[in-house]
Amino acid sequence: MAGEITTIARPYAEAVFARAEESDKLDLWSEMLSLLAQVVSDATMAAVIADPLFDRSQLSELMLDIGGSHLSDEGQNLVRLLVQNGRLPVLPEIAEMYEQLKAESQRILNVYVRSAYMLLPAQEKQIAAALKAKLGREIIITSEEAPDLIGGVHIRAGDMVIDGSVQGRLQQLANELGI
Repeated sequence: MAGEITTIARPYAEAVFARAEESDKLDLWSEMLSLLAQVVSDATMAAVIADPLFDRSQLSELMLDIGGSHLSDEGQNLVRLLVQNGRLPVLPEIAEMYEQLKAESQRILNVYVRSAYMLLPAQEKQIAAALKAKLGREIIITSEEAPDLIGGVHIRAGDMVIDGSVQGRLQQLANELGI
């Protein structure tokens, strides 16, 4: 199912990104897509969207009313198109893919760091500088404390994973020993 949602969302995300880049409104589209994704993710709204008896034109109007002044004319057109095609539920995936395309175009990489202890800002800067030198991109670090790592850090940067944690080393040793 997840693969199907991605397949459905990709053309919309790419079209929105192309239009946002063409009109130099990348941040505006980020805000609009984020808002719309939050709306359709709400449990009550999801039930309304899934209800086949709820009139599609009323659904469009409801979405446009909720979006209000936060939606540009093009944003409103996107809502109408998604409602017409029955694609409102994929809005969170569209928003996520759009953000990935935006980050790629701006050469930004979001990096997630898990550490046994909370990282100090200076430590985050060191990790960001090292990754920037290695990957040639601007780095945005999001860190979290994960005591289960025992010690060290676990870094996820896109598809790349660097596991410098004690837990990871113990797991690797267990695998080598066949435990």
